[in-house]
Amino acid sequence: MQSLQKRLEKEIYQNSKVKIMESLNWCVPVHTIEVEYKRVKRTKMDVLMKMMLISFQKANINTSAQLSELLMVEQLFIDDLIEVMRKSGLIEKREANIVLTAKGKQQLEQGIFEEEQEPGTHHILFSPTHNNFLTGDIKPASEGEELLQVYRYAKDEKKLAIEQAILLDALHQSNMEDHEGEELIIISEIISSTEMYIDDIPCLEYIIYNEQEDLFFARVWNTLTDQWDEALETQLNEKERLRWREKFL
Repeated sequence: MQSLQKRLEKEIYQNSKVKIMESLNWCVPVHTIEVEYKRVKRTKMDVLMKMMLISFQKANINTSAQLSELLMVEQLFIDDLIEVMRKSGLIEKREANIVLTAKGKQQLEQGIFEEEQEPGTHHILFSPTHNNFLTGDIKPASEGEELLQVYRYAKDEKKLAIEQAILLDALHQSNMEDHEGEELIIISEIISSTEMYIDDIPCLEYIIYNEQEDLFFARVWNTLTDQWDEALETQLNEKERLRWREKFL
């Protein structure tokens, strides 16, 4: 922590017009959430699948043998694709005939085939104080960090209530979706979310005074994100700037 403090102070003092009036260390609670999600693989629909779906849409077909004869394709291939389309929810049996579902009609129209993959899990980090997700690696606590006081404006939420749509958007933002050639694996749906634990993330606060501009402002280094934290700086500036002037001038 001391080496980090020296580096940050050196960076601040690159501006010769400023002076550090006070420095504080404290921590911000960050929740780790395990999210289980569904994945689908999107590919351009191949010609045979398209022909089969069109045939199911326009003709009365109730067996794979019928379709094999109609399209002059080996029945083994037809059987395999029918099973894939059935599992993917593109077709169903209705009054003895094989017909397209609404999903099948939509994918045929788009020319895109979506195949469900094995579910995945991912840990994401949420800070109630920021009311936002953060990115970074949780580091083991250094000596003395476990004694740090909690940030004076921290939001204390023992139980989070985050909508699934927000969790889904967070996963989309985390660059977890794969794109190889014409194949795209996307996260389609949240299955479940579980709060795992809460970590206290050390932060370094500096109250700075620019004498030339007669301006007080805060800088806060977040050790999770390894960068200056504009959200916390803005919060401190809005809440305490007047008090700093009364205290230090």
